[in-house]
Amino acid sequence: MEPNLPDVVLWSIPAFVLLTVIEMVSYRFHPDEDAAGYDTKDAATSLTMGLGSLGFDLLWKIPILAVYMGVYELTPLRVPVLWWTVLLMLLAQDFFYYWSHRGHHVIRILWACHVVHHSSRKFNLTTALRQPWTSATVWPFYLPLIACGVHPAALAFCQSANLVYQFWVHTERVGKLPRPFEYVLNTPSHHRVHHASQGGYLDRNYGGILIVWDRMFGSFAAETERPVYGLTKNIATHNPLRVATHEYAAIARDVRAAGSWSERAGRVFRGPGWQPAPRPGAEAALPVPAPVSVRAAGGPAPVRAEAPAPASVTAAAPAPEHTR
Repeated sequence: MEPNLPDVVLWSIPAFVLLTVIEMVSYRFHPDEDAAGYDTKDAATSLTMGLGSLGFDLLWKIPILAVYMGVYELTPLRVPVLWWTVLLMLLAQDFFYYWSHRGHHVIRILWACHVVHHSSRKFNLTTALRQPWTSATVWPFYLPLIACGVHPAALAFCQSANLVYQFWVHTERVGKLPRPFEYVLNTPSHHRVHHASQGGYLDRNYGGILIVWDRMFGSFAAETERPVYGLTKNIATHNPLRVATHEYAAIARDVRAAGSWSERAGRVFRGPGWQPAPRPGAEAALPVPAPVSVRAAGGPAPVRAEAPAPASVTAAAPAPEHTR
């Protein structure tokens, strides 16, 4: 029998709207020059991505639910839906969310889905709504729960609760919380680190509800310097279709330009910043450009600038266009 569990996201929509309005008003009356704040076009893009994800999620849900139900019917295990088992399921779902989230950062074809959520240079409650339209890459990470007897409807409830929790951590209006909360829970401070583009903050703090997984598996970073939000190579567009697909297009360009099947596989399944190893002897064959000294106006010492590489070399090794 299918568990009768509430639609957590639907019930939370009024709170989403209220909290977003409060945050907007707070910036109006108490602006913070250092905070990213709000931008009308950026917020509109985030809202559009969120609304679009609702429609696409319904589309992806059909085949995913069919697979989940097939696995659920095959397993002899059953987890009853009781108050204490729901708490255990929430804990287990958060654990597998951590690994799903981490996988979507370190495997480029998965990053192409998740990059949407990181594409804003702002960090506010509307950023939480900037969701991908290709979330069909998430479902395999939760198959172990279904195989252990968790009903797909119970899993959907846990995923919704996790998503709702993460709404409030997308803000700069909340500073650091008392240490016990910061040690156990994912907080705005931890999630600001996750959305930052500085090198020391990249690929950190994957937790959904709990931050303890990051502490356990070596991916935790505390917030020290103020984060700079967005990607290491930002996209200059508010077009929702381009926001949703730009990394897939970059992967396709890199695969077309690849010189071998191993490089093509690397462009798809390695990390977003992966580069193939240079071919043996390739560096020795290239001419060494003479350094050019450029002196800044009034500067005491010359700045070395490399002469451009020959056109033939540049054409032979196009730079990958992925964003990180």
